[in-house]
Amino acid sequence: MKKVLIINGHPNKSSFNFGVAKAYREGAKQAKAEIKEIVIAKLKFNPNLHFGYQKRTKLEPDLLTAWEKIKWADHLVWVHPVWWGGFPAIMKGFIDRLFLPGFTYKFRKNSIWWDGLLKGKTARIITTLDQPRFFYLFAFGQPSINQLKRSILEFCGVRPIKITCIESMKHLNREGRKKCLEKIQALGKKLQ
Repeated sequence: MKKVLIINGHPNKSSFNFGVAKAYREGAKQAKAEIKEIVIAKLKFNPNLHFGYQKRTKLEPDLLTAWEKIKWADHLVWVHPVWWGGFPAIMKGFIDRLFLPGFTYKFRKNSIWWDGLLKGKTARIITTLDQPRFFYLFAFGQPSINQLKRSILEFCGVRPIKITCIESMKHLNREGRKKCLEKIQALGKKLQ
């Protein structure tokens, strides 16, 4: 049975992103997956990495629980909006505080190379955009996707990583949003 962890990076519970996470969860339930969730906005933690990597800040209980869920999962599903080309500050703080040396990666002794400690896991990034994806890609180089996919998840050994963009959100009517949620539910059912 596949173990799926849905990580919701949107800070607003009434956002469309929460509907997206729910749709994926419903599909994964139909596929008989084991499912856990992390709603980053509900966690109690300081998002600032006060000492950088010079000194480890003690992890709060909610971060320790989140870490156990990440270790448990086979498949990580990240749901977040794109704001100013990136993801919400609370999601960045979650990653800064939890994706640490010795947890998610380890540098090799006397080397510039590293080992990703999350090998064997796969991921799906589901992101919402106000603009068309082609514009986000060609005008800006899709920075949030590159950061989460390449600089974070692949760096930590997660592969393969698939991307789903729900684009032009500000122009989607009720019917368009419904169709998007149906597509997301179908992805969940395929456990992709």
